[in-house]
Amino acid sequence: MATQDGPKLLWNQDNVKDVAESIGISLTEEPLRILTQDVEYRIGQVIVEALRFMRAANRTTLTVQDVAQALKVLDVEPLYGYESTRPLRYGEASLGPGQPLFYIDDEEVDFEKIINNPLPKVPRDMSFTAHWLAVEGVQPSIPQNPTTVDTFSKELLPKGANANPALHALAGNDNVSFRPSVKHVISKELILYFDKIQAAILDEDHDEEKTRLRDAALNSVRSDPGLHQLLPYFVHFITNQVTNRLDDFFVLHQMMRLTEAVIQNTQLFLDPYASALAAPVLTCLMARKLGGPEDTGTDALQDQYRLRELAASLLGTIARKYSKTSSLLRPKLTRTCLKNFLDPTRTPAILFGAISGLSAAGGPEAVRVLVLPNMKSVDSAILQPLREKGEASALEFEMLVGGILKAIQTLTEGVVLSNGVNGVDLSREGEQVVEFLGPIVGERVARLGKHSLNRAVLEVRHLE
Repeated sequence: MATQDGPKLLWNQDNVKDVAESIGISLTEEPLRILTQDVEYRIGQVIVEALRFMRAANRTTLTVQDVAQALKVLDVEPLYGYESTRPLRYGEASLGPGQPLFYIDDEEVDFEKIINNPLPKVPRDMSFTAHWLAVEGVQPSIPQNPTTVDTFSKELLPKGANANPALHALAGNDNVSFRPSVKHVISKELILYFDKIQAAILDEDHDEEKTRLRDAALNSVRSDPGLHQLLPYFVHFITNQVTNRLDDFFVLHQMMRLTEAVIQNTQLFLDPYASALAAPVLTCLMARKLGGPEDTGTDALQDQYRLRELAASLLGTIARKYSKTSSLLRPKLTRTCLKNFLDPTRTPAILFGAISGLSAAGGPEAVRVLVLPNMKSVDSAILQPLREKGEASALEFEMLVGGILKAIQTLTEGVVLSNGVNGVDLSREGEQVVEFLGPIVGERVARLGKHSLNRAVLEVRHLE
């Protein structure tokens, strides 16, 4: 008899029959039994998958979300209307003796009360703000970063209608109705110091007293040990002045001197600001136009190249000093300079700044690997057309060739030169150097008559 009836089912067949009849399907006994078996198997499969999610979350309670995830994994249509974080309350009703009916006990809502309630306030638009979590390990006293004192003061504030108003005084709040949205992060003394430094550095008066004040301000920034709170303000000040005052040689030169003073201060932890500080230096190094319309002539051109040389020196210092903490800083600076140096559309001033910055930031190895293999094409595409312009570009031509020659000479830095070159044919070496580097730069290098430099240049030919 048990074999004819089949295995005993845990799922009630009447539930399956009621659902089938609700959609207009009438089932006989055998199809109803087979369909009930399939329903029971599918429900068990969902429960097993849901339990896996529960155990993966280190929980002992099965949630609606676990069942929803199980349905998603089994490629079944998910649940609708049950994604609630509130616990479901189940009620029980009796349909007859031994026939309990469970249902979700929903909260009764009075529509009249809801309709007469005032409308809620319009929500604010989404916005994002940024603030300093910590500056040099010091947490700023701003509303986003409440300190222990602020938390204790808030605990002392009167709460409720019957609270003691005297707690206001204990909390140190004379007027709690007004609270500033932003508190002072640095002391008034530091603010005054920063203002004085700005005024002294930007004072263009050539009077001896003013010059002495400018030097004193820079020496103070260079040696004062208590400026770590002002460091982001100095970086922003330098960046802002360089961005907006590219037409003023004096301001640009002063900003580079201030950058040098900040870098030389051994008490400042400048590693997080290295990239930000390199940006204005790169601007002074490779800006298309430095100085105003009135800055024309030989003197203005020489001032421009002196500014670019100073910026190149600072770029090299930044690259060497902070490359350990920022591994991508030095390659990024070198790549930027190389990209501008190999662009024939750039002006001679930009090319001079690019080769000077590349040599300073990348060192002799960058010149050896990146510059020398491309020198012949640079000679033909940039230097020769510039020389053909005649006297109008003679100074720029000489400055650019001098910058390239200075970069190439760094290949022998640290190499002890011998007094004699017995058995070495310098003329033959010079011809090979001219053939490798091009006629303009090659002749300048060969004219120096340094065997070690010629050998360092010619060794690059064997690089793959």
